[in-house]
Amino acid sequence: MAHQVQAVIAASKNEPVRIETIRVPDPGPGEALVDIQACGVCHTDLHYREGGINDEFPFLLGHEAAGIVSEVGAGVTEVQPGDFVILNWRAVCGQCRACRRGRPWYCFDTHNATQRMSLADGTELTPALGIGAFAEKTLVAAGQCTKVDPRASAAAAGLLGCGVMAGLGAAINTGNVGRGDSVAVIGCGGVGSAAIAGARLAGAAKIIAVDLDGRKLATATDLGATHTVDAATGDVVTAIRELTEGFGADVVIDAVGRPETYRQAFYARDLAGTVVLVGVPTPEMTLDLPLLDVFGRGGALKSSWYGDCLPSRDFPMLIDLYLNGRLNLDAFVSETIPLTGVEEAFAAMQRGDVLRSVVTL
Repeated sequence: MAHQVQAVIAASKNEPVRIETIRVPDPGPGEALVDIQACGVCHTDLHYREGGINDEFPFLLGHEAAGIVSEVGAGVTEVQPGDFVILNWRAVCGQCRACRRGRPWYCFDTHNATQRMSLADGTELTPALGIGAFAEKTLVAAGQCTKVDPRASAAAAGLLGCGVMAGLGAAINTGNVGRGDSVAVIGCGGVGSAAIAGARLAGAAKIIAVDLDGRKLATATDLGATHTVDAATGDVVTAIRELTEGFGADVVIDAVGRPETYRQAFYARDLAGTVVLVGVPTPEMTLDLPLLDVFGRGGALKSSWYGDCLPSRDFPMLIDLYLNGRLNLDAFVSETIPLTGVEEAFAAMQRGDVLRSVVTL
């Protein structure tokens, strides 16, 4: 029996989102039905609305979510009704070559729910990142549900489902930031600020925040940055080198994802240092670097996809750190809003007014 719930739909390219009644099926084999408690408004949702991901409209938006499992389908052992879970868009298969090599965070065959949610007239919806959580209920693969401590705030916990995990993981998992390292983060929105928090957790001695917006630099300082660089007032590479005894940072994280910021990251790292790209480029962007510089500087150039996280390992650990006061996830929640506030939240995000607006239900 299908459930009829309210949800945020992007019906066509660049059109304002709207609230619609949708139909959510009962879970089939390997699926779980989740009552959504909170869901963050991410740039990726805006990219879907703008047609920047694909053209498979209409989209059911929302993916940075936490909630309560209400029903499970046949064969589900990961979770049970009543579990408080964070949703993820990387449900690993356990069988592909990456999983068999013991590197499931690189899984090449992640999966989503088999059944499709739909509009009231039967039109099938494309859920954002296979989740679709700007809704009172959503249907996902059971592997997309990670059980965590229910004492956590749903508004804060859900952000681990995408942007905050991407930033934390870029520092901890991909960048392998260690005690005493110097770290520079270029771009201090939600993902970059999370990378700063991750570098602090990892014990970095010097954490340099780089941005054009003074408000974001102030937030970065609150989250652990020891130094800030206003990218509007001077050369970023020179500034980072001056703050690192002329050598450059051990790890530089590009949380913007543009050719110019990547070049800054490349030349702002120490010899044999690491560059981590976690900001998402657009398809037309290209990069031109002298190959001799790539060879001569050594080190590592890495891309971080979802912070190279393994949700079953990372989400419970990070929630424990949050509950123990070592990771301030609440700092990423700029405001809580109803389902009807998503379109204005997109505008606030584009203005740089928020780290995250979070829909609460």
